[in-house]
Amino acid sequence: MYDFAADMTDCANAVERALDHQLDAARLSGPGPAADRLVAAMRHGSLAGGKRLRPLLLRQAAALFTIAPDQALTAGLAVEMVHCYSLIHDDLPAMDDDDLRRGRPTVHKAYDEATAILAGDALLTHAFGLLADPACHPDPAVRIALVTELVAGSGAGGMVGGQMRDIEGEQGGFSGDDISTMQAMKTGALIRASVRMGAILGGADARALSVLTAYAEAAGRAFQLADDILDVTATTQAMGKATGKDAGLGKQTLVAQLGIDGAREKLNQIVGEALSALRTFGPRADGLRSTARYFAAREH
Repeated sequence: MYDFAADMTDCANAVERALDHQLDAARLSGPGPAADRLVAAMRHGSLAGGKRLRPLLLRQAAALFTIAPDQALTAGLAVEMVHCYSLIHDDLPAMDDDDLRRGRPTVHKAYDEATAILAGDALLTHAFGLLADPACHPDPAVRIALVTELVAGSGAGGMVGGQMRDIEGEQGGFSGDDISTMQAMKTGALIRASVRMGAILGGADARALSVLTAYAEAAGRAFQLADDILDVTATTQAMGKATGKDAGLGKQTLVAQLGIDGAREKLNQIVGEALSALRTFGPRADGLRSTARYFAAREH
């Protein structure tokens, strides 16, 4: 019987060990030595925290095609490094201006703004180096597909573009459709990429990839809506970061539009869509199902 808690813990531990190994000055050095302060800031923004949900989704999708967890780890690590870079940059004063992340000072508070910017830049750069390495997958075509997928999920048409839309919305306001588009890019695109990258590792055909994409897009919407609900209902201590910021900044979210009860009803509907998309896979997709349910039920 599938054990979600054990799977999530195992994945988080594997990613933590791999990050600890990867974020080493000697390993990160190139024509010149990596600066100790830069590496320390990269480690501060990446280690000792995080549920590692995106690598979990990647390895759960890969498992549908009998790809073992260790075979999916390098690609999952690349996704997590992109995610960690995005958090470091999102916390900067010019962006969300947060002092706390995962219960600790944000990177720009622990170091300084310039170091935080460079730490994020380095994490992003080395993430794509991991995907290009033959250790990720022996087939160059698969490695290229993984790189292309992560670019789509994290670039101007994905996560970064969604952050830009969020900034524009703070200045000019959002309609309901605008909010959904922004959130599908800012949060959902990297979740979508994680699931699709797992499928690519497994050699999924077009039909399977389409089904998993539908699941991932719904799961991404569920994750963001749950996060918006927690911003209203959870404490800073529980979340490990500041809460109540959306209302304080006048951000237009689905929670603000629908109210807490309406948002929770919408969340249950979206999770149902994610689960329905996986019917074709039967019990083999219990991991992905459990993760979608977790997105809705999480308390931090």
